[in-house]
Amino acid sequence: QVQLVESGGGSVQAGGSLRLSCAASGSGFSINSMGWYRQAPGKQREWVAVATSGGRTDYADSVKGRFTISRDNAKNTAYLQMNSLKPEDTAVYLCTVGTSVLNIMQTHWGQGTQVTVSS
Repeated sequence: QVQLVESGGGSVQAGGSLRLSCAASGSGFSINSMGWYRQAPGKQREWVAVATSGGRTDYADSVKGRFTISRDNAKNTAYLQMNSLKPEDTAVYLCTVGTSVLNIMQTHWGQGTQVTVSS
């Protein structure tokens, strides 16, 4: 039905930038929201950013002004541009996509991509 593949993670020095991508594949569904969460070892999963189909975006306070979420609806892809990265941004970043199939709403999760920020 729906598969999500994240890419773009890696290691970067503090102050650097990374761009994450989340590509949704499949057919017979419509994407509503696309978003990003992150989870570091020993910590709870944290919501990072969301983008609705109408273009509305929102961010966690911890990343406002540094991260930008965007989406390419034609490619069913969401992006997370991360600038001015800090060591505390280190985490596995997970893409989430909300879809509608017929009248059924579903939430899908990617496997995650590691982001490591060193000082």
